[in-house]
Amino acid sequence: MQSFLWYNCKYNQRVHYTPYQLKLPLEISKKIKISDPVYTFCEVFDNIDLNKNLAVKESRTGRKRDDSEILLKVILFAFMEFGYTSTREIEKLCNNDIRFMWLLQDNPAPSHMTMDNFMKDYLADCIEDILDEINSYIFEIENVDLSHIYIDGTKIAANANKYSWVWKKSSLKQKQNTFNKITALLQEINASLIYQDVEFEIRTEYPIEYMELIIDRYIKLFDIQPECIVRGRGHHKTAEQRTYDKLVEYTEKLKKYAVHINICGDNRNSYSKTDNDATFFRMKRDYMGNDQLLPGYNIQLGVCDEYIAVADVKQYASDMDCFIPLMEKFKNIYGFYPKYPVADAGYGSFNNYLYCEEHGMEKYMKFTMFEKESKDEKYRDNPYRAVNFPINENDKPVCPNGKEFNFLYTRPVKGNKYGRTEELYQCEDYTNCNRKEQCCKAKGNRIIRLNEELTIVHQEVLSNLNSTKGALLRMNRSIQAEGAFGAIKWNKAYTRAKRRGSKGINLEILMICCGFNLHKYHLKSQSQKPAA
Repeated sequence: MQSFLWYNCKYNQRVHYTPYQLKLPLEISKKIKISDPVYTFCEVFDNIDLNKNLAVKESRTGRKRDDSEILLKVILFAFMEFGYTSTREIEKLCNNDIRFMWLLQDNPAPSHMTMDNFMKDYLADCIEDILDEINSYIFEIENVDLSHIYIDGTKIAANANKYSWVWKKSSLKQKQNTFNKITALLQEINASLIYQDVEFEIRTEYPIEYMELIIDRYIKLFDIQPECIVRGRGHHKTAEQRTYDKLVEYTEKLKKYAVHINICGDNRNSYSKTDNDATFFRMKRDYMGNDQLLPGYNIQLGVCDEYIAVADVKQYASDMDCFIPLMEKFKNIYGFYPKYPVADAGYGSFNNYLYCEEHGMEKYMKFTMFEKESKDEKYRDNPYRAVNFPINENDKPVCPNGKEFNFLYTRPVKGNKYGRTEELYQCEDYTNCNRKEQCCKAKGNRIIRLNEELTIVHQEVLSNLNSTKGALLRMNRSIQAEGAFGAIKWNKAYTRAKRRGSKGINLEILMICCGFNLHKYHLKSQSQKPAA
């Protein structure tokens, strides 16, 4: 390597150096292009208050803690520029990327463990407030319309093993089988104790506390010492010892099944042993290459004017059950409900429509048969559909064959939270009907279900969505809501969760939303600048 020589007159000595020993200029910003996203990022963070969200209590001993605001800026800028980024990659960027050096403000680059601990211990608790602060600034500058919200959901595969499922129904079934085995075992014990005037109570179900009480009583009756029971090959157990082992085995199984059922809770039917918060779903894109259930989470986004206004993470597959929690979260953030919630057919249930009526929201969510009702005239105008039956002067539905349907009874709709009911009617006589093949496909007189309230609501939804405004809202939903997921899952390559647990997934999603909104704001601000 060629070296250069110069003479230092002050110290009367020669100094050797190479061009690689030159230092960067003191003002690093001169090396960053004026259109770089880091300037837009700093503009947003210079106009929001982070002190109330990042109030970290300093420890009395040990080295000084890294600046929380600088850590936050470094992490969120990485999410803005690259999508989901690991802490090790952010550490490399802090050492090599001049923009991250500028954000560090002459501070040393934090290690990946420092950033991971900061995200886990502090950022996970305040990331929602930080997203709200970022959105409040951007929405005010961009005049974002919060009355129209476009809703969509997607399934994200969890960071869990593929074959780690636990099924709630299977646990309930095995628990009942264990109850039956305990009953048979207690009957044998009672038969052996018939001359001692001792009897164990037989029940249909056996709580764990009762089983432990039985074990203690059995030990005292037969003077068994559990620590002295022989084990292994070549040893012979007594009948009492074998019975004791079975009681302990069944009790441990009941404890295991109780844990499984408790983890699943009331709203789930499965969970993963690797990530207990993950539920097994059927994914659209299966990375295993077959049609198999995989552990995952249901991610919900509400988009307003191309910005993510609200996001939520749920453990159940049905989008219908995610609509009300998402709207309540929107209300808690912005103080009001959106006037026009627009969603696809996964959200159109009678409960959600009633919820919209209660809170002054218009009904622009498709129901399950919306496409068929709108485009298939043969299906919509079929005179043999129950909803198309005319009502005669006796308030009875009449089929096209002139047969009256007599009222049977009223029953509540299964799973309805608003007390909705439906009426059942049965054909008076189908034996002399000339066209019973078209009307009565089942054996016996045809039974129909009618719900006048639901029919009226469906007609209102059809009118709203098929209007000019409804067509525009449906088009915007497919562009904005599905476009947001497209940018996150394809452009930023976030197709599988990196963290575990609902809290970790919520942190991931909200950080991705922060980066998405910051990047969108940068693109819009650049497009609005006049050309030089």
